[in-house]
Amino acid sequence: MTTAFALVALSGVSLAGSGWMTDVDAALAKAKKEKKPVMVEFTGSDWCPPCIMMHKKVFSKKAFTDGASKKYILVKIDIPKADKALYKKNQKVLKKYKVSGVPTVLLFGDNGKEFSRFSASQFPTVKGFLAQLDTEHEKKDMD
Repeated sequence: MTTAFALVALSGVSLAGSGWMTDVDAALAKAKKEKKPVMVEFTGSDWCPPCIMMHKKVFSKKAFTDGASKKYILVKIDIPKADKALYKKNQKVLKKYKVSGVPTVLLFGDNGKEFSRFSASQFPTVKGFLAQLDTEHEKKDMD
């Protein structure tokens, strides 16, 4: 019975690898319940050199996902050219959030309001990226 409930509960939550969701709206709903901000990474995983570099050096690392997921709900919005359906679906998400280039990171409060946006490739190390998340979070708390 518990397993069936867990499957139903998770059916609306898509994951893109360990610790990453793929649906901004589902992540924002989860954020509201858990009182955590959301980090959304927009990427072109099979065509964007800075995106590929960030995946290899930062976003795929356990140290990053463990560290970031303590404070943030993580979302990856990929626009791969090899997957036409996903590309088309996620182009709508890029338009909705007015993202004009990748790799871009948006940070949302648990209230669903965006409080920061920056180019992910400015912080090409796990330590540097986690420090940037802390800095942005502290700035948000001052508002």
